[in-house]
Amino acid sequence: MTRNFASAHDRAISAQFTAQASGFAAGKELHADEVLALIVDAASPGPDDCAIDLACGPGSVACALAERAKRVVGLDVTPAMLEQARTLAENSCLQNVEWRQGDLYSTGFADAAFDVVTCRFAFHHLEDPRKAFFEMARLAAPGGRIVLCDGVASDTPEKARAFNAMERQRDPSTVAFRTLDDLHSLFVGAGLGEPQTKLFQVVYLAADLVGRSFPADGDRAGLLALIEESVEGDVLGMNARRTAQGVMISYNSVVLSAIKAG
Repeated sequence: MTRNFASAHDRAISAQFTAQASGFAAGKELHADEVLALIVDAASPGPDDCAIDLACGPGSVACALAERAKRVVGLDVTPAMLEQARTLAENSCLQNVEWRQGDLYSTGFADAAFDVVTCRFAFHHLEDPRKAFFEMARLAAPGGRIVLCDGVASDTPEKARAFNAMERQRDPSTVAFRTLDDLHSLFVGAGLGEPQTKLFQVVYLAADLVGRSFPADGDRAGLLALIEESVEGDVLGMNARRTAQGVMISYNSVVLSAIKAG
């Protein structure tokens, strides 16, 4: 008898990102050139560099790195996301990027194998972010650049709790968005010192985001109502505001980067 050792959380990630793959790849909010440039500029890949993008999703970051690096690996646990990534690379005529299915916590690559190590908008799905970050640091060669990007929760505990509760309803594979201080501590704890930090926002029309989501109970109408009701008092810490198009929301986000000491 074959046993399935995947945890309930692993299964939630697989289910969510299989369902989200095509819609996530098509969304412009995370894949526009100016958003990708935040990662590429922080990583600063050179023509002789080898890079890896962990939890690469539909491959937009890895492909953007491949425009400047010698070789890029995109690693993700979800086959449907990797299919989107392969299509993007083929359409972009990129020959220097490869795609691998694998575990963010244990990638299987040698120590110091890469000059650039990136991970974008994945850490809020992780049950053990410190372990994952240590893997990022392990993969980086001395003098290599480590770049982490994610959304951040409010420093106000009530807003952070409400935001994370909404996000777990919207996407059951979410564990928690952490605060900016929490993400800073990953770098310090790994011996990299204080990272360089660039804050930005990812803006959505709430109805569009909800339309692409697969909430836990399938109740998109209820999820949209929850977000729209957060306008008064900015309950979720997302600067929810009413516009002629509908309620707009902003994910407060950050790019953190550091160079591994030689």
